[in-house]
Amino acid sequence: MSLPHLGVVLVTFNSTGVIRECLESLLASVGVRLSIVVVDNASTDGTPDLLRKWARGDSDADIDGLPFVLKPTAKPVTLHRTASIEESDHSIALLETGSNLGFAGGVNYGIAALAELDSCDRFWVLNPDCVSPPGTASAFAIEPGPPEGFSIMGGRVLYLDRPDMIQIDGGTVTRWSGITNNLALFASHADTPPSNPAQMDFITGASMVISRTFYETVGPMREDYFLYYEEVDWALRRDDLPLAYCPDGVVYHEGGSAIGSATHNRPAAPFALYFKHRARMMFMRRFFPNRLISAHIWTLAKAGQLAGKGYRNEAAALLAGAFGRKPPLHVAHRLPDELWQNILESKDFRTKEDT
Repeated sequence: MSLPHLGVVLVTFNSTGVIRECLESLLASVGVRLSIVVVDNASTDGTPDLLRKWARGDSDADIDGLPFVLKPTAKPVTLHRTASIEESDHSIALLETGSNLGFAGGVNYGIAALAELDSCDRFWVLNPDCVSPPGTASAFAIEPGPPEGFSIMGGRVLYLDRPDMIQIDGGTVTRWSGITNNLALFASHADTPPSNPAQMDFITGASMVISRTFYETVGPMREDYFLYYEEVDWALRRDDLPLAYCPDGVVYHEGGSAIGSATHNRPAAPFALYFKHRARMMFMRRFFPNRLISAHIWTLAKAGQLAGKGYRNEAAALLAGAFGRKPPLHVAHRLPDELWQNILESKDFRTKEDT
């Protein structure tokens, strides 16, 4: 009996500190064949070169202290140039985009490559700062979901440094502000039953499984968000295809490794705040345009709260993103000038399809 097949997309940008551990955990997956594509968004820290060294066996992953036992895969490991499937093993392809396409652009690039494989009906989008226990990939591959099929399937995301603490178990959106909420946030993994997908608005982009039916019906992710809200937007366009939940689809997420997202013990970095609230207002214009005023009131209140706690750079970045302004200098230096130009061309948060 042949093993189930699952495609995996990892979008990397300056991911040298996490990508080897992520790949080692995926290669240790049992009961499934994985076609893994690493889509590198023009990293400047040598991520592709490090991957090649790791694949040759010249650079080791740091797997000590993980919440589960992991044995490194024997090297060398082949890095293919296109998505592929092996008869009895996992495969890895390294796809270099040559430019920073953003999260959605990288995901679309990877899924398009995997969609060329006829046997690949599910595409697991996973953050490179995640590690997965050996049974997670198989669980995602065989979980039946609703009888009518599903759009996006999620599982449980736990904090890597607090392995019994839930980061997200599916998410909801507050309609008057556009703020997203993590179900079961900070709850105990051991004491918390699985969440009900009928109560979710979206599945986190840190670990989400896309069905081929959804991908071919709805199309790829919108890329103009660049970072944040792409998966929320995608989920709200699912029409009659429901969300699904895999109880054994557990991953551990380091969080904030590349862009400075919030963790359980610190606020998000200015870079993350700028893009998150830029994207939030784009999202509100598309889905809840009659609630923009209340969304802006939330913006002002949150910026005041951050400034009052001494996070002045964070408050400035939040305001600039939400109101369509150029990013502060301490944010802008993170990306090339030409990329900022492309991003700011849509400063009023509108695209052709919105006007």
